[in-house]
Amino acid sequence: MNTAPSVGTLVLAATPIGDPRDAAPRLAEELATADVIAAEDTRRLKRLLTDLSVSPAGKVVSYHDHNEAARTPELVERLVAGDRVVVVTDAGMPSVSDPGYRLVAAAVDRGVRVTCVPGPSAVLMSLAVSGLPVDRFCFEGFLPRKPGERSRALGDLAEERRTMVFFEAPHRLGDTLAAMADAFGPTRRAAVCRELTKTYEEVRRGTLAELAAWAADGVRGEITVVVTGAERKVSTVESELSGIRQRVARGERLKDVCADVAVRTGLSKKALYDAAVTAGR
Repeated sequence: MNTAPSVGTLVLAATPIGDPRDAAPRLAEELATADVIAAEDTRRLKRLLTDLSVSPAGKVVSYHDHNEAARTPELVERLVAGDRVVVVTDAGMPSVSDPGYRLVAAAVDRGVRVTCVPGPSAVLMSLAVSGLPVDRFCFEGFLPRKPGERSRALGDLAEERRTMVFFEAPHRLGDTLAAMADAFGPTRRAAVCRELTKTYEEVRRGTLAELAAWAADGVRGEITVVVTGAERKVSTVESELSGIRQRVARGERLKDVCADVAVRTGLSKKALYDAAVTAGR
């Protein structure tokens, strides 16, 4: 009696972000035995295979931003047929600002097991060496390239209290840091991590204004930017008065506004109301 083949496994394999000696021991085994290796850049994969002294037994295919949509169904069918497909990107973990998410989602929909080979991460390493708070953080990836869109994105993050991690191209770093200084304030603390794990690794720490001045003449290499989150604002009756008066001027009832502000800040509704009435006399 014939039986249907078992479903295969999708493996997201982290690759070194600079130094090939950082490769996890299991990475070489997965690359050697995979039925299919889907690589963001097959030329970089070839160099990695040489560094690891690996000769792959399976098929190597390209899998990048420009063919991801077209190639995903093909890879899913290989997985459903029982193959072990290993995905690698140029550096770090696939699907984190790199190809991979689309394939993971499609594989999960078809009941395929998804696992990963853990390894180097520019996000986590940058956080660790930044000297900034790391108890809570968020990863924002690459900001929009157009200045207006970038400013709006940073404006939305101005009150973010978690430490933020960004990727950025070296030729845009100076403008990005200057835009961050405008959105977050020039004294906000940050760190620029450049060429992590490579020969010319560098971590620059300072205020956004200081870092923007440093980067103005140009910076080379792979860049990760870490920015400390906004400090918690302590509300007082006096600090809320301006906003209350603006809302009343737009037509809202003073009692309703004071009740809303009291719920948000924990301040006394009566104190807010009395102060607003006094200020309006």
